[in-house]
Amino acid sequence: MKELTEKVMSLVRKTGAFIRQERQRMNFSNIRDKSHNSFVTELDIASEKKLVEGLARLLPEAGFLTEEETVQRERKALEWVVDPIDGTTNFIHCIPLYSISVALLEAGKPVIGVVYSIATDELFYTWKGGESYLNGKVKKVSKAGSLPESLLVTGFPYDKDELMDVYLAIFKEFILGSQGLRRLGSAAIDLAYVAAGRFDGFYEHHLHAWDVAAGILLVENAGGRISDFSGGNEALFGGEIIASNGLIHDPMREVIARHFFPVGF
Repeated sequence: MKELTEKVMSLVRKTGAFIRQERQRMNFSNIRDKSHNSFVTELDIASEKKLVEGLARLLPEAGFLTEEETVQRERKALEWVVDPIDGTTNFIHCIPLYSISVALLEAGKPVIGVVYSIATDELFYTWKGGESYLNGKVKKVSKAGSLPESLLVTGFPYDKDELMDVYLAIFKEFILGSQGLRRLGSAAIDLAYVAAGRFDGFYEHHLHAWDVAAGILLVENAGGRISDFSGGNEALFGGEIIASNGLIHDPMREVIARHFFPVGF
């Protein structure tokens, strides 16, 4: 598993170099929306194709679940989960927080996780039974023992109108009850930062498997805890996630549940 992870790391680094090179050709002065800019979409697709082709050579028997859907999904025991550029809005606005996220699932559970922060050249990686690493150094989750000691991170869902009031209520409670709350714009990086001890907790709603698959294993192998908003085990495909150092997990979940499930709570 370690050897396979190292090969994935090499592929991800090469794809990241390609993205950096192509980015130099882009004129961002009038770009504000990925959907209205074919070059950004084309770069997403081209990057994903490079990843898919390389991963298929590494493990021909595995299937794929990809954001840009450059390959049709076939449910198999082994499945690569790929996001070629997580944090596209940051990418468009020249904010250096965007990443490649690649995970391998075995029977629906992450067994390899690689997140590459392209602009900062930080490679986070792990495998089943291993430690979590950042550029060769073992990383562990933080030791913050309470919300008032904690620095948190989140992301806002795209369906802003439907959930905005709930999200702002949670946002306010965490701001008032912690050291601070950040919004970086890349869920994969958010999770990697929790694994590295930079953030103490992360939560977000309306995510996809390709946003979180690699980060889930990074956090778990760094000694952290993962759940969905109700405390269950549906974070990978359930569209919602809480990731923490473990010590503040239940207090985070209680705040979130109070607003998302006011009747049942």
